[in-house]
Amino acid sequence: MNIQNFTVLDLENLSQKIRNRILEVVSTNGGHLSSTLGATEIIVAMHKVFDSSKDPFIFDVSHQAYAHKLLTDRWDEFETLRRFGGICGYTKPQESEHDYFVAGHSSTSISLGVGAAKAIALKGEQDERIPVVLIGDGSMSAGMVYEALNELGDRKYPMVIILNDNEMSIAKPIGAISRMLSSAMASPFYQRFKRKTESFVDNFGEGAHYLAKRFEEAFKLITPGILFEEMGIEYIGPVDGHDLKSLIDIFTTAKSMGKPVLVHVQTTKGKGYEIAEGKHEKWHGVSAFDLKSGVANAKSSVKNATQIYAEILMELSDKNPKIVGATAAMPSGTGLSALMEKYPDRFWDVAIAEQHAVTSMAALAKEGFKPFCTIYSTFLQRGFDQVIHDVCLMDLPVVFALDRAGIVGEDGETHQGAFDISFLRLIPNMTLCAPRDEQSFRDAMEFVSHYDHPCAIRYPRGAFLEHSGALSVPFEIGKSQLLIESDSDMLFIGYGNGVGRAMQTMILLDEKPSVLDLRFVKPLDSQMLLKMAKSHKKWFIFSDSSRMGGVGSAILEWLSSEKILDVSVVSFEYDDAFITHGNTHLVEESLVLLPQQLAQKINATL
Repeated sequence: MNIQNFTVLDLENLSQKIRNRILEVVSTNGGHLSSTLGATEIIVAMHKVFDSSKDPFIFDVSHQAYAHKLLTDRWDEFETLRRFGGICGYTKPQESEHDYFVAGHSSTSISLGVGAAKAIALKGEQDERIPVVLIGDGSMSAGMVYEALNELGDRKYPMVIILNDNEMSIAKPIGAISRMLSSAMASPFYQRFKRKTESFVDNFGEGAHYLAKRFEEAFKLITPGILFEEMGIEYIGPVDGHDLKSLIDIFTTAKSMGKPVLVHVQTTKGKGYEIAEGKHEKWHGVSAFDLKSGVANAKSSVKNATQIYAEILMELSDKNPKIVGATAAMPSGTGLSALMEKYPDRFWDVAIAEQHAVTSMAALAKEGFKPFCTIYSTFLQRGFDQVIHDVCLMDLPVVFALDRAGIVGEDGETHQGAFDISFLRLIPNMTLCAPRDEQSFRDAMEFVSHYDHPCAIRYPRGAFLEHSGALSVPFEIGKSQLLIESDSDMLFIGYGNGVGRAMQTMILLDEKPSVLDLRFVKPLDSQMLLKMAKSHKKWFIFSDSSRMGGVGSAILEWLSSEKILDVSVVSFEYDDAFITHGNTHLVEESLVLLPQQLAQKINATL
């Protein structure tokens, strides 16, 4: 959509149409809501001032980029948002040339902007292109942002960073004086005056430079911009993020400055949908809901794995004052909200800082506490070095509770919990275990709460797959549980939620296999596996994880080490590819992982 000739009134009307379209689709499909509603005018102004066909538009996390999608020829297609085969809820270059980069994890945008600015400089395109970054205030809590700002402030590449502050988490401006000064600093007059002053004082030596700098700093001390100015980034703001005329004027000024500029924009989350306006965490990401009342559509009454984890951890924490925990900006998503409220001195939200979460828990473990580091599987990837260097190298008893292990559905490629087994299994001193249902989850949590070494426990988004089988028994290190023993030479080996899939597949077969709940993929139950290898020659692996480095790999490595050559292994783990977004059932169907599909595969194999 070309909006270059739109008036401010035209753009205001367009912004309202965009909000209506977002509300219409998200209330039906689910998705991220409050942040993207709040960023609407910012994105409209970006498209007015910059050109997304050549200027890199870089959205941090990018769940707030729905307006960008609607402005770049995806208005009709937007109704497929987050659906299987439809458009992604995040920016995705394969979807549009206007989406510069994939983004689903936070705090990467400024680093990407610096890289893009370097490339533009090397190609001699500074007069034609400029990186434009939109980052939320929450993402400013991650250290990677400051690593990027540190280099940018030193090298001075032209770049515009738009800081969307929707909770005033950077700093609160001090009344009318701050607003007046910020507006003045944003004006072309001020910027011209500043350049001329810098040129003038060059002729009068260091003393004049010092006095001019001190004079400017005295003014800026009462604005939130001193941090960025000290890092060498020009600061403008705060600016009303819903005033299109001001945004357009300021973005135009920032674009012309030829240096790194941070524009501090203040917005209201959920703007335009009164029910969601303000700091309401539940409106950040939503399932389908009634647009008029704001009430979510009926959900399953089955208890999900996150609820089970939170309940068990609360029970354990009530009994043991040494249990502590942390999450990285996901207290409700990981179930820690109630624990943080009841035990504020023992459970912490450390913000978007997975590396810090891991290392800080390592120190607590060294001091004799029992930390539960509760992080989505996909986000623990950000703390990989810390798991190795600060936990496992010291052999410290930190528990990594990995929520959203396996396919997570509509969030797609950047959020699928496919890799935790593969990247954790290779680390010395690390133990990996997984429950198959609520009772085995209780047994697993009881075990890890007293375990004196690093360990990770994984569990799915939503409910465990339903199945009937033997009751859970207490967890013992490296011990599996044989759920069904048969005369067949087939053995189904399930891990975590894969046990439910194995059981559901088994009932569709005429020949009933034995079924083993592996429980531990590191260490493996060598005694049980040796027993099974004598009578079962066809093994099938069920686990919601990547095949490479996953459970099947562990089993094959073990068979090789034991020189067992007469057992065949077929793994029903994920192929070596990133998994798309969409309804979980449809995604699994596309991967040929539904029980009826697996039963057909097994029959074909036999």
